[in-house]
Amino acid sequence: MDAKQNMLSQEMLSLAGEVALVTGASRGIGAATAEALARAGANVVLNYRSSGEEAEALAARLAEGGVRTMAAGADIGDSAQVSAMIEKVDSELGQVSVLVNNAGITRDALLVRLSEEDFDSVIATSLRGAFLCSKAVVRGMIRARKGVIINVSSVVGRRGNAGQANYAAAKAGLIGLTRSLARELGPRGVRVNAVAPGYVETDMTARLTDIMKEQIVKNTPLGRLAAPADVARVIAFLASPAAAYITGAVIPVDGGLGI
Repeated sequence: MDAKQNMLSQEMLSLAGEVALVTGASRGIGAATAEALARAGANVVLNYRSSGEEAEALAARLAEGGVRTMAAGADIGDSAQVSAMIEKVDSELGQVSVLVNNAGITRDALLVRLSEEDFDSVIATSLRGAFLCSKAVVRGMIRARKGVIINVSSVVGRRGNAGQANYAAAKAGLIGLTRSLARELGPRGVRVNAVAPGYVETDMTARLTDIMKEQIVKNTPLGRLAAPADVARVIAFLASPAAAYITGAVIPVDGGLGI
């Protein structure tokens, strides 16, 4: 590749001047995504609910690369907190042009033991939170006739999984939300896509037993769990001009587990 071609490819992947909000950004996929977007030149907002020290530390480290950053604490399942967070972002960094709905929790149990509270809490964070954050930023995107929303679903949202009815329902809901918003917002210049990771080396999978991990790896054609950066790179691509004609897509990043 000559210098001219390399410059063009870098330009197509650049997010310089964009303001990106990543929910659940203090660790795992969220932290890796914040790093990937910052490397691409975006100013990054790292949302967190309880891990403020980690989010502040990551924001400070990313700012050393020359982008503007801020950590923003908010429970994204609470509409008042979401509104307050977006107002703060607007005043300090500017209008959000890239939203990554990544925050999610698990409260696993077989259906007969799954409490209403645990069902509702997972839906509130993973699905309601994505709805509230999308609604809070989309008016500005529509006015600007540009913007990107990326939802982090899961292979479990596509296949289901015993003991994860709440998590699977939330992640499947994100796929429906993605495709509906893509149809609704495409004519207004806003792209909406999703990624569907498989099992990723995060705090969630750290709780799995070695036997469970071995079985997952055995069933994954690429023969390993994903690193958070594997997912983050796909998100950064979808946010970039290189993906300008992609909307309504659900990209599996699962090592072939969903085949």
